[in-house]
Formats: sequence, C-alpha cells, structure tokens
Amino acid sequence: MNNTSRRLKSKIPGHFHRIIFAALGVAFALGASGAVNAQAYPSKPVRLVIPIAAGGGTDIIGRLMAQKLAEAMGHQFIVDNRPGAGGIIGSELVAKSPADGYVLLLVPASHTINPSLYAKLPYDTVKDFAPVSLVASVTTVFVAHPSLPVRTVKDVVAMAKARPRELSFGSAGNGHLFHLTGELFKTAANIDMVHVPYRGGAPAIAALVGGEVSVLFETMLALQPFVKAKRVRPIAVAGAQRSALLPEVPTFVEAGYPSIVASNWYAVFAPASTPKEIVAKLSAEIARVMKTTEMRERLLAEGTDVIAGSPEQLAEFEHNELTKWSKAVKVSGARID
Repeated sequence: MNNTSRRLKSKIPGHFHRIIFAALGVAFALGASGAVNAQAYPSKPVRLVIPIAAGGGTDIIGRLMAQKLAEAMGHQFIVDNRPGAGGIIGSELVAKSPADGYVLLLVPASHTINPSLYAKLPYDTVKDFAPVSLVASVTTVFVAHPSLPVRTVKDVVAMAKARPRELSFGSAGNGHLFHLTGELFKTAANIDMVHVPYRGGAPAIAALVGGEVSVLFETMLALQPFVKAKRVRPIAVAGAQRSALLPEVPTFVEAGYPSIVASNWYAVFAPASTPKEIVAKLSAEIARVMKTTEMRERLLAEGTDVIAGSPEQLAEFEHNELTKWSKAVKVSGARID
C-alpha cells in the first residue's frame, strides 16, 4: 500500500469501511444472482404475445419460432394472439407485464409506424420495451395489373407523369406499411397516384386482380400464387437485394430509388428492465433456431428471409425504422385518433 492509500484509509472511519464492503457484497450477490437466473431461465412456460389475429404472417412465423424455442429451451413457448387497434392492445399488455422474461412480444413493422400514426399510445415504443432480436423479413413486391402497359419502375413513373392521378395504388388500409411505401415512392419519383385503401391485404390483392386498382405493394408471401398464375405482374422488389424467388425482378435501389426499402419485418421485444442476461440468452437462442437449415429453407419458400440479430442491432434498426416511417406518415397525412 503506498503512502497516499495509507493516508486516505486513515481518514475513513471504520464503520464506513463496513458499509463499503457490504455494498460491494450486495453488488456481487446481485450480479451472481443475475447469472444464475439466466442459467435457470426458463423454469416455466413463456408466453409469446402476438398483437395480430391468428393466421397472418406474424402468427405463422411466431408459431414456428415458438415451437423451435420450446424444443431448444425445454419449456413451452405459448402463442397468445391479442389483436386489436393495429397491434396496440397486445403491445400494451406486454409493456405492462412483469419484466422477468416470461412474457414476450412479437411484432411486425407496424410497431414502428404506430407512434407517428396514432395521436397517443398507452406506452412508449422505445422506453417501455427491451429489444431482443430481429427474427425475419418478408420481401415487399411492387406489382401491376397485367393489362397495364408497364414492365419497369421507369415505365410506371413515365405513365404517372403523363397521366397524373389516373393511376391508382391499393393497400391494406390507411397508414398501413404498404400504403406508406406507396407514399414514399410517390415522393421519391415526384408522381401523383391515387391511394385506394381496403380492409386488409386480401381485399387489396383481389382489387388489383380484378382491375379496380393499377398497382399494389404487398408481401411476396401473399402475392406468390398470383405471380405464379400471372394474374399480377411483378415490377420491382422493395428490398435491399433481389428476392431469391424473383431473381429476375430488380430492386427499387437498382431502378434509382434507394429510399424505397420497405420489407415487412418481425422482431421480438420484452418489457423494459428485463434482466440483460435473460435478454441475451433469448436473443442467442432465437438466432440459433431461426438460422437452422430447416427454418431458413421453410421460410425462404414463402418469400421470407431470416434476419436474426443481437439486441443492439435491433435497437439501431428500430431507431432507423421509426425515423423513416415518421417522415412517410407526415407526407401521407395519415392519422388515427
């Protein structure tokens, strides 16, 4: 011990030494406890809340993931569909649940649209959730009715400029991911198309097939059978790279519109303050089960890519998505009160 240390020690009363050592002991115990809890986790069934109705893309991916996590971690992962209010009802349930890792949330991209779309939410999208992992991303495809004399994005832009407001684009509803993707495209290309909202993706696709609207943004998952039957014509994909299912169809980036990257992604969140050790364990297990050859091939066949990553990667991704969709909502004028 050097002279400075001796002088400092001599000035600290004995009972303060005891307090300091006790505090250090508590901190060590808490750290050890966290590690033990993470090792023992899960010790009972885990509830995976999906704030979307059963049968959709979020539900399909959630059930596949839940089954594989249960096999890998030795306890049930029970899917609990809590639809309503654009995903807000289920999300609020998780935000207000105990932060112990036994209630999780699987959300689609609308999770980062809602803060801009709704005047008020019963939770804070960033502060009330702990990012766990990205899970998967479904390719978004821009398609046209076969009768429309267009085959490229350039053709669509030229027609829209030559015939303002004659072209219409359908979507699954006001403020939906695909409505806002269309608004992003309109802004980037400086064109004017009429938005026609429907109550869901299926009615919007039926409207395109029936010739009620000219073009449409939708997932490859939903459009695949119509593309195969040549009832719709793929023009471009709104992904960072081409789809393995449509390798001949270029991206919007290739067509000169780098801002049009809008896949419908899925991610897992936990309530805020969930122990970091449990979040890290969940993230690692999700990545492991999702990246198996079986899962990759099964999802790829439906136009879905596995994009599992760390909590930090999800936090950065979420920030970028919140910023992007905030701008799109503002441009569209969409609002739900």
